[in-house]
Amino acid sequence: MWPNGSSAGPCFRPSNLTAEERRLIASPWFAASFCLAGLASNLLALGVLAGARQGGSHARSSFLTLLCGLVLTDFMGLLVTGAIVVAQHAALLDWRAADPGCRLCQFMGVVMVFFGLCPLLLGAAMASERHLGITRPFSRPAASSRRRAWATVALVWAAALALGLLPLLGVGRYTVQYPGSWCFLTLGAQPGDVAFGLLFTLLGSLSVGLSFLLNTISVATLCHVYHGQEAAQQRPRDCEVEMMAQLTGIMVVASICWMPLLRDCVRTSRGSGRQRQREKQEPQPGSIPGLWDRDLSQRQTLNH
Repeated sequence: MWPNGSSAGPCFRPSNLTAEERRLIASPWFAASFCLAGLASNLLALGVLAGARQGGSHARSSFLTLLCGLVLTDFMGLLVTGAIVVAQHAALLDWRAADPGCRLCQFMGVVMVFFGLCPLLLGAAMASERHLGITRPFSRPAASSRRRAWATVALVWAAALALGLLPLLGVGRYTVQYPGSWCFLTLGAQPGDVAFGLLFTLLGSLSVGLSFLLNTISVATLCHVYHGQEAAQQRPRDCEVEMMAQLTGIMVVASICWMPLLRDCVRTSRGSGRQRQREKQEPQPGSIPGLWDRDLSQRQTLNH
């Protein structure tokens, strides 16, 4: 419950955490260490990609550009969200005192959806690029592949940002999540929450499913090339194997991180839909079925 009976902002929900419990949970140094470790690994990956792009071939330029966009997106996501999480831990997880107007919560909700959906969409784009590069290696001009890749990254950013801004337009809500250090979409029973949760789940699930399908086809094609009768006549494809190994690792990590949340969104939305259906089917006191029910119950009482 909220202390002193004061009203809460639109992003707050009743919480049973006491000030002492928040003090015990809050750990700014622990949160900062994880954030710094993630930032350091992304910086290392960007350095490796910079060297690979300088000496890379045209066949790898598009893939490396998409991979660079993915690492850059992850780095910016860790930087922005990590700063907010560490600040809230330093404030003893009292989000209501630091952000009573919920503006920071709305911003972090948009950021979480944006940086959460971008890796899944970029993974699907990378899987599509590798699928075309392996199955149709001569179908695209190599000179424009890098520009096309950056255009794809910009398109993914625009799509994820458009989805993240929907709650600010009235479709869905962003609320403070346990233990009070971050904000995300609300898995509630309101129609807007259900619609936004299903849309987020649909895009994420389609991205993961498309990545899995295209990566499977690409790996099968590479195995056929290496073990087929014409393997000696094929051009060297060690770089394709390396890129597919990287892409498969990215897909596995993204699936492990996001599929549980996507599954929870689906379960919550289905449960909310069943609850609304039951409410519609239940007879209301002033409706005709409700009057019949009362009449039948009265007759049964008189007969007994």
